Amino acid sequence: MAGRTKQTALVRHRMSVRRRPAALRRDLEALYPSRYGAFVRVATAITGTSAGGVEAVQEAFVQALASLGTFRGEAPLEAWVWRIVVNTALAQRREPQPESLGRFETPSRNGHDPDELGVRRWIAALPERQRLVVFLRYYADLDYRGIAVALGVEIGTISATLSAAHAALRARLRGVPL
Repeated sequence: MAGRTKQTALVRHRMSVRRRPAALRRDLEALYPSRYGAFVRVATAITGTSAGGVEAVQEAFVQALASLGTFRGEAPLEAWVWRIVVNTALAQRREPQPESLGRFETPSRNGHDPDELGVRRWIAALPERQRLVVFLRYYADLDYRGIAVALGVEIGTISATLSAAHAALRARLRGVPL
């Protein structure tokens, strides 16, 4: 009986989502400022530049607003938006970039390298799926279900992927003299 009640609640939720497009739009518009920083951090990590991250987030929200009618309500609205942000950032990263004038190093704070152990480089060296899962878990603070929805995979895949990423990062850390 519990399964049927859950299914009935999901059907009611889907119907309420379809009936309230204005409320859905307000929810999406409220999500933008409340999670903007997290969206930009993850998009920046994916695209490789802060300007690319900001551009990807803005483009993703334009896409989300334009396709709000396709939101089925099977998962939280935020997870749906995360999927759009990740896909937009990945697509932007694949686009050919204009020739840069050279990379500038970020100045260190108080004479100390903020990434002294090289953790950022280690994360960047992970395979794409592991890197995305790490970004969404620790930069965006999404739970496993939200990550699964954002990446379009099963929750078990998220668990296994995050475990593999942790193992790879631990192995790198063991090799660092402290």
